Amino acid sequence: MNQTNDPHPRLSAPLRLETHRLELREFCLADATFVLRLLNEPSFIEFIGDRGVRTLADAERYLRDGPMTSYRAHGHGLLRVGLKGSDSPIGMCGLVKRDTLPEPDIGFALLPEYWNQGYVTEAARAAMAHGRESLGLKTILGITSPHNVRSITVLGKLGLTFLEEKPLGDKPEPLKIFGLALN
Repeated sequence: MNQTNDPHPRLSAPLRLETHRLELREFCLADATFVLRLLNEPSFIEFIGDRGVRTLADAERYLRDGPMTSYRAHGHGLLRVGLKGSDSPIGMCGLVKRDTLPEPDIGFALLPEYWNQGYVTEAARAAMAHGRESLGLKTILGITSPHNVRSITVLGKLGLTFLEEKPLGDKPEPLKIFGLALN
């Protein structure tokens, strides 16, 4: 019997990925303090958007309604990124399935003090490999605002190429859309 009344019970162990320097794992509610900080970084708000997360309760809601729901519904979602051997998180990275896109996209955000060290590219490669090898994905997209030069550079390093620029969903601002066919 399902004691949690969860309509999407967990059928497998939480996902954990490792790279040479990083550990990626599914978020849990204990990560709310970190999520509160990351989602309120000026760079996150400017380039990804203001998620309205202002309190620990908001951060817990974000985790429950976003990544944790995505794990159950799609078998993937944003993962907590930490340095290997450390319990301290440095960012998030993973595959996101949006209603406005036909395929999952690679999403990422790091605390600014961890920029320019190759961590995003390393984490994104691991998430994309998991998508290809374990989830059978054939295509991965990437989206970014036209002025987010750092993310455009990362998407290029990952092998994604520019497809088009257009608004998604109910937001009028156009986004750059990139894609990669996985072999």
